[in-house]
Amino acid sequence: MIKDVEDLSPSDLGKFPIWEFVNDDAIGETAVQPVECIPTDSLNNRVVVTPVCLANGNVLPALLGSIDVCDSRRTHHFLTLTIFKNGQRFLLARYHDFNYDKHGPVALANFLGLKTDEVFPIAYDVREYCSGDFGALVGTIESQPREILTQAEIISLAAN
Repeated sequence: MIKDVEDLSPSDLGKFPIWEFVNDDAIGETAVQPVECIPTDSLNNRVVVTPVCLANGNVLPALLGSIDVCDSRRTHHFLTLTIFKNGQRFLLARYHDFNYDKHGPVALANFLGLKTDEVFPIAYDVREYCSGDFGALVGTIESQPREILTQAEIISLAAN
C-alpha cells in the first residue's frame, strides 16, 4: 500500500504508525509505504503517526519526521511536526524555516484555538516504535528552541 504523505491521517496510527518514503521518481517524492516490522532501529527516511501531548494536557494525533534515533541534538533541530485537528492538519515551521513567521508556534496555537502556553511544550514519545537514543525518541517541542544555530551551523549539522 503506497500513499502520499499528505494523505496520512490519525486513522493510520492504529494500522501502521511508521511510514517510509518510497524514493521513486515515477511515483513522486512524497510517496510513503508502511513499515510492517515494528519496533525498528531506524527512523531515517520515515515518519511516525503518534499521539503528542500539549502543555494543557490535551492529546492530539500528530505526524513526526526527521527523528535521528542516534542523535538527540539533530532531532531537536530538524524534527518536523504536523498536528491533526478536525480533519485538518498544520505543519509547524522550525525556527530556521523560511515560513516560520506564518507557520511557527503562534500560528499553531491559533490553529488549535489555544494560547501559545497552552500548546507548548509539546511532548512526544516514540519508544514503542523504535529503539535508540532516549533523548531523540522522547522529548518536547518548545515554542522557543533551547539552542539557536546560525544558518552555517544548521547546514553543518545537516551534512554530518
